[in-house]
Amino acid sequence: MSSKAYFDQVATEWDKMRSTFFSEDVREKAYAVANVRSGQLAADIGAGTGFIAEGLRQRGLNVIAVDQSEAMLAELGKRFDGIDCRQGGEDHLPIPSTTVDHAFANMYLHHVENPQTAIREMARVVKPGGQVVITDLDEHTSEFLRVEHHDRWMGFKREDVRQWFIGAGLKNVLVDCAGSNCSSTSSDGSAHANISIFVASGEK
Repeated sequence: MSSKAYFDQVATEWDKMRSTFFSEDVREKAYAVANVRSGQLAADIGAGTGFIAEGLRQRGLNVIAVDQSEAMLAELGKRFDGIDCRQGGEDHLPIPSTTVDHAFANMYLHHVENPQTAIREMARVVKPGGQVVITDLDEHTSEFLRVEHHDRWMGFKREDVRQWFIGAGLKNVLVDCAGSNCSSTSSDGSAHANISIFVASGEK
């Protein structure tokens, strides 16, 4: 099953599922790193049902939400008014170049086919001086996440992420601990994952 098919399938249950995986602390760290301000325009890439978008709206930002899953975007649209929802994938975000002040992606990178392409696309849509901020999983060995959640990548080495940001033309790159873990248990209860989350940021 592709990641798109998986997320189409779980869209109506995703808010409940997500709340068991990680807390709002993850997005708070991302917002702090980007120094978000009211009135700015941000892109939420791999938006799902709006975990990142919700907090941005609460802080007075305008949001473009992008996801490959029509079902996820439909659920997001039910939850929030005034968010610009657009369907798109890692290799072509439906946002013109140098449009947004910030581009965020939470738990997105480990579902894409090519992380380097995804980061370059995020960098493309950000204005000069803007930030790309990604929160995702450190490298791990919990195979059931690949099988049950259709993860393409078993997390990432932080140094690889840093080099991908630099390769995308970003400066002042920082990859650090987000201060939170992602927790999940396999469907049969035989395996449990408790994986540290990193936050990566870079300025265009």
